[in-house]
Amino acid sequence: MKITHDALAEKFIADEPRTDWHDETLWFVRAKRDKAAHGLPEWEQLREWGSQIKNRTLSNLSNYLIEFEKNALANGIKVHWASDAKEHNEIVHEIIKKHKIQKIVKSKSMLTEECHLNEYLHHHGIEVVDTDLGERIVQFRKEPPSHIVLPAIHLKKEDVSATFHEHLQTEKGNNDPQYLTEAARQHLRNKFVESDLAITGVNFAIAETGGFVVCTNEGNADMGAHTAKVHIACMGFEKLIPKAEDLSVFLRLLARSATGQPITTYSSHFHKPRPNQEMHIVIVDNGRSKQLGREDFRNSLKCIRCAACFNTCPVYRRSGGHSYHTAVAGPIGSILNPNLDMKANADLPFASTLCGSCSNVCPVKINIHEQLWKWRQVIVSEGYVATGKKVGMKGASFLFSNPKMYRLIGKIGRWGMRAFPLMINNKANPWFKQREMPEAPKESFRDWYLKNGKNKS
Repeated sequence: MKITHDALAEKFIADEPRTDWHDETLWFVRAKRDKAAHGLPEWEQLREWGSQIKNRTLSNLSNYLIEFEKNALANGIKVHWASDAKEHNEIVHEIIKKHKIQKIVKSKSMLTEECHLNEYLHHHGIEVVDTDLGERIVQFRKEPPSHIVLPAIHLKKEDVSATFHEHLQTEKGNNDPQYLTEAARQHLRNKFVESDLAITGVNFAIAETGGFVVCTNEGNADMGAHTAKVHIACMGFEKLIPKAEDLSVFLRLLARSATGQPITTYSSHFHKPRPNQEMHIVIVDNGRSKQLGREDFRNSLKCIRCAACFNTCPVYRRSGGHSYHTAVAGPIGSILNPNLDMKANADLPFASTLCGSCSNVCPVKINIHEQLWKWRQVIVSEGYVATGKKVGMKGASFLFSNPKMYRLIGKIGRWGMRAFPLMINNKANPWFKQREMPEAPKESFRDWYLKNGKNKS
């Protein structure tokens, strides 16, 4: 039986100091985003342009995909199409087998995480080294990333030190970030030199030119792609944009939304393989066509994977990325993943307060909180909700639609909470597990208002 978000979140928040630290760290990133956004008078105009460009792309996707393929082929790039994760992994594997390659470097790609490419290749005896520092840390620990931009954000420097001591034989107890980063740098430099094939993700693919752009802060994508004989770029088809001039909008939005930077350190443009290099691009559907056909949810395909919704979400910040049990966590993951497997991910749209902060910070104006609410309706109508919750909601519906019954139950409840506090202050009450219950009022607001409100109006 799959462990649900609430059960996984309960494990994460058991360590209260770490939970507080995780919350504060991500809110710090959110505050940097706000400062960067407020520094641009045209910020809201950029958001609107980004949203409209994505609208145009999704509305004419088939034409843009054909245009991109035509121009990419003309540039000397080999184009592959994958209907699902299995086909994506098999295409990558075939390219690797053709060149008899055993060692591969990979720059952070959430699509390959979604497709479980690492596990697939490892099963076939092929070593894949993630070269993003955060990705390499969690790879050592045999953990999935907990965040799509900051994959090791759930770990402290002491955790990284212990991990590097185990795998890189660094000095035990040395928590100095500069020392640890240098150790990782020396370790990864050898991997780049030894590898003959590099896999990268794609941040933006341009239909007009047949090229693509990869954004990183560490230069690991550049190092891998420029030293390897074969470069494979993997992308979901939603990464497409129509024209090169559209990049100026998205590059200004992406880094500011993700980390509060004016721009990523490296925005690398790939248009054709260099001499004696082979370049491939694998364009993946994996449920995206289905999402495109869902009118209420198609806007989720605008996502540029900045993770601003993660950093602002009170549920994500307090429950951690691993509680979402999927490659893409947080609010955006909670509307993408039910499309892939509704039954397995039926819990995720309920892991939200529906506060709307995610929609407020989204650089391409995805109505995330509204889609979470709509997914809840779909999931309940399809029967993918626990019986206890269904019965409870029906009971609440009956109670709230009968004012006299509501007032009677409220009165009994307030008296019971005062007279027998153990009735609610116990582990059987999910609310009591992580918070103190408030003191029961002596009267309801309605009773108070009937006595006082009219006289003071």
